[in-house]
Amino acid sequence: MSAQPDHTPAPTTPYAPAPGAPAELLAQLRADRRAERWVPAFEREWAAALEESRRTFSLTTLYEVVHVWQARLVSAPAVDAFTASGRDETEFVDMAELRGRRRP
Repeated sequence: MSAQPDHTPAPTTPYAPAPGAPAELLAQLRADRRAERWVPAFEREWAAALEESRRTFSLTTLYEVVHVWQARLVSAPAVDAFTASGRDETEFVDMAELRGRRRP
């Protein structure tokens, strides 16, 4: 007898945002001081995710776009505070570079 399950668990779907979450998020982005850059970027990502959703019949990409942008809005004040503090960040490692090192 094996202690391993005899089936593979289904991949987890990200938490489903409320139906009105994208519209609320867009309104928050438009009210933010970064609206000039953020609104077009969100709209591009949303359009690409919507097309992906139509092609794959999956809402996962749409959920991910909403989650990423919600996280950006929530973290923006902390990023602003860090930037305004004048802390030296020259010793930090670029995450894109770090991710690139892990790939074979």
